[in-house]
Amino acid sequence: MAVTALKRVLYTAEAVTEGGRSGHGRTTDGRLEVELAVPEDMGGNGGPGTNPEQLFAIAYAACFQSTMLSVAQRGRFDASDSRFASRVDIGPTGHGGFGLRVALDLHAPHLAPAAAAHLMAEADERCPYSNAIRGNIQVLLTVDGTPIEEIVENDQGAA
Repeated sequence: MAVTALKRVLYTAEAVTEGGRSGHGRTTDGRLEVELAVPEDMGGNGGPGTNPEQLFAIAYAACFQSTMLSVAQRGRFDASDSRFASRVDIGPTGHGGFGLRVALDLHAPHLAPAAAAHLMAEADERCPYSNAIRGNIQVLLTVDGTPIEEIVENDQGAA
């Protein structure tokens, strides 16, 4: 897969971390500062800090939802009051390293499941986070717990 070059840079985020997973991180503009802690499930002390997987879960869901809201607005779909639950799993790959797995679940009270699935599929093609991880991380997209592929398949079968 070829690397896609940016035509122009719209924004650059800068951060500094010290101490790895048991350290401290901050953005250079001072807007975000976090203490980091290794969860007990990963052999850490489970201290009060956050971890990279939690930060990624929030960042990916926020970016994905913004993309989906933009797609919905263009198509005149009512995605108001929608929310995403996100999950980022980390575990051994069996090849000596660790990998991630992501799940994004949409709840959109004003959208039919088929419309929600369509919006998620289009957002997945446009979202910069989705594009960055495509082919590297397993991503499960669901609407109220149902995989979007099943929704689309059932909708086509009903037509």
